[in-house]
Amino acid sequence: MSPPAPLPDLPPSLRAERQGALALLRLARPEKRNALDEAMVRGIERFFTDLGEDVKAVVLHGEGEHFSAGLDLGDMIGLDVAARIAHSQTWHRAFAAMEFGRAPVIAVLHGAVVGGGIELAAAAHVRVAERSAYYALPEGSRGIYVGGGASVRLPRLIGTSRVMEMMLTGRTYDAEEGQAIGLSHYVVEPGAGLAKAIELARRVAENQPLTNFAVMQALPRIAEQDPASGYLMEALMSAIASGDAQAQQRLQDFLEKRAPKTVRR
Repeated sequence: MSPPAPLPDLPPSLRAERQGALALLRLARPEKRNALDEAMVRGIERFFTDLGEDVKAVVLHGEGEHFSAGLDLGDMIGLDVAARIAHSQTWHRAFAAMEFGRAPVIAVLHGAVVGGGIELAAAAHVRVAERSAYYALPEGSRGIYVGGGASVRLPRLIGTSRVMEMMLTGRTYDAEEGQAIGLSHYVVEPGAGLAKAIELARRVAENQPLTNFAVMQALPRIAEQDPASGYLMEALMSAIASGDAQAQQRLQDFLEKRAPKTVRR
């Protein structure tokens, strides 16, 4: 068996490690509540762009008391309009590399998940929130506007009206409220998020690679297509995924009762 592929070089504010088929990426700037500066955002893009093919799932989490308090506002001081556009596009590229990368991403949310922190979390595929998590989009009170993809991703998660309300009023949602409106999939006790995310990531890593590819790459695009085009893409993707040799073996195992049935977990 070949050794695991090395993880990309990252700035000190990001830490990465391998656990078998999993990669763990940690936001490591706790003294700034993991506020995202340009070095971190570029590091996130590099991590997901250069991720080895042997990584089957990624767990994203934050060091200290918070996931991320959002944009490091110091990065925006003194920039002209062209530079501010380029800054936003850097975030777009980084989070797209994560959302449409090689491996599904499970994010662990705790403490502040604010502004750019929500934008980063929204690019993950599964979100596990600890009860300490709280969500806000305070850009309105700071005289700025979201720039890391919230205008695109968040309305699809929680609806345009809800995003408008969060931005206009600065309202904060707690972990339970966040789950109710669609900001997370799971809520767990404080300190239990990382273990839950690793458990889910290991389950995801066992899936047929083509199935995970279809879920990550095809499903979001199908959701944006007209129904006729969506049905066609679904049929094509289904035929490709089920025709894989490993998929055929899994189907045969199920038919011959060698595979477990679906039960409530």
